[in-house]
Formats: sequence, structure tokens, C-alpha cells
Amino acid sequence: MDAFYASVEARDNPELRGKPVAVGGSPESRGVVAAASYEARTFGVRSAMPMSRAIRLCPELVIVPPNFAKYREASSKVMAILHSATPLVEPLSLDEAYLDVTQNAWGEPLAMNVAKRIKRTIKDELQLTASAGVAPNKFLAKIASGWQKPDGLTVIAPERVESFLQKLPVEALWGVGPVTAKKLRAIGIERLVDVRTAPSELLEKTVGSLADWLVQLSHGVDDRTVEPNRETKSISSETTFAKDLTDWQEMNRELQALAEDVSDQLKRKGLRARTITIKVRYKNFKTVTRSHSAEYFTDSRADIVNRSQMLLERTDAEKTAVRLLGVGAHSLKVAEPPSP
Repeated sequence: MDAFYASVEARDNPELRGKPVAVGGSPESRGVVAAASYEARTFGVRSAMPMSRAIRLCPELVIVPPNFAKYREASSKVMAILHSATPLVEPLSLDEAYLDVTQNAWGEPLAMNVAKRIKRTIKDELQLTASAGVAPNKFLAKIASGWQKPDGLTVIAPERVESFLQKLPVEALWGVGPVTAKKLRAIGIERLVDVRTAPSELLEKTVGSLADWLVQLSHGVDDRTVEPNRETKSISSETTFAKDLTDWQEMNRELQALAEDVSDQLKRKGLRARTITIKVRYKNFKTVTRSHSAEYFTDSRADIVNRSQMLLERTDAEKTAVRLLGVGAHSLKVAEPPSP
């Protein structure tokens, strides 16, 4: 989906259309940008950027507080449209998914036409735009989907894969962020295809176990299948506070709310957790985590709250100010249905 949160807000409020919009928190309270409209992006505003910086880049920026319930509702409608084409849908987030359309509900032999039909349905039914990448595998489709945003459609036919790969910078490789890209450039790898000719020992020394994977991708090879029932690995909830917390009771109240949110998410997804983890970021930005694993699996609010607060006692939060708290649930399993 294109600038999903911002697009949903502009759809529901005509006054926002055509304006630079950022969905996120207030610049006065350490808010960050959750999504930026394309008008805002022309000023350099990007998601995950501090809202205070976004305002400096774009003084006319319109800030809209996030409404995740509304975005989840829109997402479920988008996913329903995707499932109308094929059962092989692997969601990556609220606004992104892989589809295997080798077989599809319409018997359409060209994936490009399937993508066009899905895009048109999303636009007609939801008044939102999506960009699609059509390619022989996940790696290439992911890159293609971002090639002509917004409302784009990029097709990489098998015979065009090599010419497409030749155009890509090293950052296009899956798993290569700014830090890894800098390391690769330091050994002379500027383009994606340069990975092919890099000495294997040097590449492994630079990126470790990632080396073989990057070599595969540099040849356009990605054998991963679309997994429609991808297992949820963890569930979490966290918040950064407008003002550092110094009161122990207030920290516990905030932690309780986060733990209850995690419990509610587990119940909605029909899951239970064995391991509870908390994250604490102090005022000096030092971040610590503490975990507790039980013999049993649970989705109980009281249990998750109690364990989270117990873990907080194993940190230095009582002695120093805290700017972020988080609670996570791991080692998940599907909740068993009640006995008849």
C-alpha cells in the first residue's frame, strides 16, 4: 500500500488531500513519524524520523495522531481483496504482502493482469492506491513493488532479470542496511552484481554468514516460497514517554498497561506465551532487557502483568529516569480450545 496510514487519513478527511501529512506523535513529546504522505516526502520527511526534525524540514507539515484501529480495519479489507485472488497470501505487515498467483481465482495466465485487477479493486472499493511488483521470486518482487510508487506496477519478466539486477546498488540486497552497505563499499562492492566477483573469503570476513545468501541474491536466485500461514514469533507493545519517568509507581502503571495490551493481542490471535520480556531504556539511552520463562503457556492479563512488574525490579529503573518501556511475549503456541 502507498503511504498507508497517511493515505487512509487523507481518504477520510478531504482537507488533508494534496498536503504534506505525517501520521505520528507530537514534536513536543518526542513523537516520531509513523507514515508520511508523498507530498511530505518531497521535503525529506520519512517514517521513523523524529517529528521535531520533520517539522524543521517541512514547516507546513500537517501532523495527524495515529488511529491504529482504523488502519487495521482498512488492512483487513485489503487482505480480503488479496485473498479473493489466491489463498497463497503471506502478509508482512498491515500494508504489505506476498502473493503466489501461479494459480489464481480468475485463471489468468499473466501475473501482470492479476496485479492490475487487484490494484483496480483496491482503488474502487477502498479509495486507496497500492503498488505492485511482479517477478519470478520474492526478492525481485519486493524491489519491483517500490520501483514506481505511488500507484505503480513494475514487471520483471524472467528474461529481464539480469538487466534489472545490473541497475541495482548494493543496498538493494536483502539484509543489507546502511552499516553493512558501508562495509561492502569499503571492499569495493558498489553494485549488487559486484558481489558475484568478490573473493569469497573477503566477503565472508566482511558480512559473516550472510555471504552465501548475498551471492545467491546477486544472481537473482531466491527459492523461498510464499507461506500463507507464517507463524507469529512474538507479540509486543512499547511506548516512549514525552517526559522521562522518575516515579516507580508510575512506571509500574505504564508497564501494567503495556502488559495488558500484550495479553489482549495474544487473546485476539488465539495464542499463549511461555516467555515474557520487558525492555527498559534509561534517560542516557542505555537499553536493557529482562526475560522470564515459565513451565506453562498463558494469555492471562494478571500473570503477564505480574511477571512484567517482577522483571522491572531486576533493572535500575527505580534509581534512574526511564524514557521507554516495552513488554513482549515469546515462545508462543496456539491456545487449545476448551474441552466440550
